[in-house]
Amino acid sequence: MCARISISPLEEEVQPSRTKRKHDDQALQDLGEQLVAVGEDKLAGLDLPERLRDAVTQARGISKFGALRRQMQYIGRLMREEGDAESIRAQVDAWKGVSIEETARLHLLERWRVRLLKDEKALEALITEYPRADIPQLRALIRNARRDAQAGKPPKSFRELFQVLRETLDSPSEIR
Repeated sequence: MCARISISPLEEEVQPSRTKRKHDDQALQDLGEQLVAVGEDKLAGLDLPERLRDAVTQARGISKFGALRRQMQYIGRLMREEGDAESIRAQVDAWKGVSIEETARLHLLERWRVRLLKDEKALEALITEYPRADIPQLRALIRNARRDAQAGKPPKSFRELFQVLRETLDSPSEIR
């Protein structure tokens, strides 16, 4: 008779699903494509392992689609093995201008725009928080954006309001 050994769900290691692994692998390959596309000077500034740097350099010289696809898979595998893909992704995002601070700033601008269009007293709060705001221009844009929305017109004033808010809140130190 065989004795059954039961393993509790807490003891067994949960493996990611096949779909999740494929998605992660594709994300690493996409990151590899971005590395291949950057200039040599930026690539030199990254602290990449030698094998990965060589693979990226080799990919630049490959023109056949099948060979390039296999090279991208190899680059993705190297990044998975090295385990430093997040720092590489952060650097590539910084080169693109995508940062957490900029995203937070854009969200703040959007919250102010929505608040100004919905709440009559929001302009007073904006003026209190940002005293250098151009009050007459903001009032006109808010009024025109509301009017455009009611009439079903294109959101020209809505967009202009965002641009004026961007100029008003342009310094990162003013993000709250």
